[in-house]
Amino acid sequence: MSHRTELRTELTGGLLHAWQRRNRAATIPHAIRELRAAGNLDNLRRLADPAVGPYRGRYPFLDTDLYKTVEGLAYEAGRDDVPAGTREFYYEVVGLLEQAQADDGYLNSYFQDPDQPKQPWSDLAWGHELYNLGHLVQAAIAAKRQLGDNRLLIVARRFADLVVTKFGPDGEPGIDGHPEVEMALVELYRETGQQDYLSTAELFVERRGRGNLVRTIFPGEYFQDHVPFREMPSVIGHAVRMAYLAAGATDIHLETGDPTMLAALERLWDDMVATKLYLTGGLGSRHSDEAIGDRYELPSERAYTETCAAIALMQWAWRMYLATGKASYLDVYETVLYNAYAVGLSADGTAFFYDNPLQRRPDHEQRSGAESGGEPLRRAWFGCPCCPPNIIRWMSELQDHLATAAENTLTIGMYADARISTGEFTVTVGTDYPWDGEIAVTVVDAPATEQAIVLRIPSWAQDARLDGEPVPSGWATVRRRFAAGEVVKLSLPMAPRAHGSHPYLDATRGAIAVARGPLVYCVEQQDSATPVDDLLLSVTAVQAATARRQDDHVVLDLTAAAAPVPPRELYPVLTGRAEEPVGSPVPVTFVPYFLWGNREALAMRVWLRSEGEGR
Repeated sequence: MSHRTELRTELTGGLLHAWQRRNRAATIPHAIRELRAAGNLDNLRRLADPAVGPYRGRYPFLDTDLYKTVEGLAYEAGRDDVPAGTREFYYEVVGLLEQAQADDGYLNSYFQDPDQPKQPWSDLAWGHELYNLGHLVQAAIAAKRQLGDNRLLIVARRFADLVVTKFGPDGEPGIDGHPEVEMALVELYRETGQQDYLSTAELFVERRGRGNLVRTIFPGEYFQDHVPFREMPSVIGHAVRMAYLAAGATDIHLETGDPTMLAALERLWDDMVATKLYLTGGLGSRHSDEAIGDRYELPSERAYTETCAAIALMQWAWRMYLATGKASYLDVYETVLYNAYAVGLSADGTAFFYDNPLQRRPDHEQRSGAESGGEPLRRAWFGCPCCPPNIIRWMSELQDHLATAAENTLTIGMYADARISTGEFTVTVGTDYPWDGEIAVTVVDAPATEQAIVLRIPSWAQDARLDGEPVPSGWATVRRRFAAGEVVKLSLPMAPRAHGSHPYLDATRGAIAVARGPLVYCVEQQDSATPVDDLLLSVTAVQAATARRQDDHVVLDLTAAAAPVPPRELYPVLTGRAEEPVGSPVPVTFVPYFLWGNREALAMRVWLRSEGEGR
């Protein structure tokens, strides 16, 4: 079992701390209301009292919306500014789960429903029973570790023991159509030391691609079940499933040390970053099957990039960092956090994006295609509300992904106002990151022995300096006997930068996107007098942009060119001469991508035509 140096972290200020306050004050109370209204609790109640009414919802995994919310509540319930009703909801859900669990440990309100014709375990491809178990286990472990409450862990272990008996080393060769349980079983092994949990998690990964899943509707690629995991040539299929599976496989490597598993994971990761990941860190380009798509298939206006996929990708990135120690994995983690993940939640914390495009055309409506109309931007809830509770739990755990500790070494990988302690060694981090790149690490308590503070230098940070000395990207280390009051200062210059795209990436070939620090920026129509589709951008204009505080964030003011496109055929014959006018300069303000969509539903773009490609 893994043993790591004790580490305690707490966010004390800044953007991430503000996100957590919003989570407590707005998102959690909103989710509790929506969960009650949607019938998630009644689905459990009716198992004891059918008079409550019929099962509500069309999916067999709606219990997980409670589990993910409870996981977040386990973190939040111990904090001071928790809204009224939050703790009560936690205890209500735990009580209902205790009551609903079957005698053999099985727990799923859909399959236990007396009016449900399907039997438990009869549809592993779409039943999501093991997926349900995974989120139950994660909620239970959070409750045990954060609150010292083991009631949910008792429920989760009874279900997990049933699964080990049925599908473990001596059971049937089944797997779930939606990976997730693998991570949970490894963590349950870490919590309990019971080897069967780890062994079963290994089996669930090893069985993929070997004909163990009875599939309908979608082919094996969708389920990551077309070839054995180590033989997968690229990340493929349903994006959330893929990232969860890879995260679970990384956990297995962390416990077993299997080098062939790590080699496969590194190969899949590198190919994904090189060919399948959006600039925002979003994963998944297809709406039809919520899939990742082919290499370089990265359209902007139809980017799917599900919010749950962002969370799954951060889980994978964090584990790859733990497995290798490489800063590059945290570079991707950070990109996802501040862009593909953060954009999924509205500024007021009560509305959500399920998919996260990088462009909105003026006439676009958010809709699945089944309804006659659609809401233009975020929604308060969904028929398949997997993303909102997932946002809640991840938001509550942000402090767990700031730093790691080993003997005499504290590694700070993410920057935010925080207090970090490894026992005798305690530091505070002071910064206005991601708006500002000045970071001060102040020693509060230190032992008499030599210690090391290791700081990540992001790949985007040019001319970074540590205590005044230049440092390259990767890791920078300060090692000495520290005294209380000493300050280590890191400076990460945040000049606006222009990004292009690979020539094979047809959707944005020749276009330019704007970033500053870890943030990708976009232009909304509200901030441009010229239609955003008519704007041209140059690298020089981006480099000359001015960063300006606006409310509690930083915007970029720059001069673009306005080049209206004259009426023309959709596919005109090219003659070799310029067919568009030279642009005239116009002022434009770019806002952080994660903040788009909080005003009137108008056009938005991350990628703009470049002046060199605008004709």
